[in-house]
Amino acid sequence: MPQNAGERGARTSVGGGRESGRGREGERGEGAAGDGQRGLPRWIMERARIVVEERCPGLPVTEELTEGDPVESLLAAAGDSQAVVLGSRDMVPMAGYYLGDIGLRVVARADAPVVLVREREATGPSAEDGPVVLGLSLEGPCEALCEFAFDTAARRGVLLRAVHGRSLPDDAYTRSGVDSRASRRATERAQTELAEALRPWREKFPQVRTAERVRTESPAQAVVRGATGAGLLVVGRRRNRPALSPPVGHALSSAVHHAPCPVTVVPHG
Repeated sequence: MPQNAGERGARTSVGGGRESGRGREGERGEGAAGDGQRGLPRWIMERARIVVEERCPGLPVTEELTEGDPVESLLAAAGDSQAVVLGSRDMVPMAGYYLGDIGLRVVARADAPVVLVREREATGPSAEDGPVVLGLSLEGPCEALCEFAFDTAARRGVLLRAVHGRSLPDDAYTRSGVDSRASRRATERAQTELAEALRPWREKFPQVRTAERVRTESPAQAVVRGATGAGLLVVGRRRNRPALSPPVGHALSSAVHHAPCPVTVVPHG
């Protein structure tokens, strides 16, 4: 997403990492095979640079190909960057985002926002100018997450749509189904909390048009469904997770695997 770098007055660095390969004698492979292994990453980076320069003329672009662990290389780059962008080809016919081992480890550890972009087949109208969708859990401070989403919507001049998913409490269920009054009370409470969380950011970014949506379902389902037609989905990752918990939560995992648009994961908390 080089357009974002241009909007923020930044530069784009096209980078890649590859593990050092060794032959049977402990040396790097030589000859045609070795040359091909070294040449492919360079070719990919060159193609990426050309695409960026075509789409964003005048945007400074640098290239860097590192040796060693790709995860550590990307994390090092993230430490000096406003954001890290990771790409992947669409896993047709799978509908979900294929988050490989490298992407998962970068998302779980990066100090900077990580943008996940999947190359898709040309199906349906583009949503590049669609709204920025902000997925909020309302379970703790989320200043960095809201700041990123509102700032991005302001720079793009698009609507910001905040989405919150909340499962109904146990007392909302009866033998005959869902108690409509209990469901309504839970929804109204969530709407009040969501509006309060957004209030300071609406005041800071008065030029950003906003909408909010509370869905009485699991946060994972709410975020993915709420991203329909979006140009970007922004979700958070808490830095301080319990020691025995998975590296990313269920809602975040669902978003990066199944969202129909690029996803930005913002570390916070």
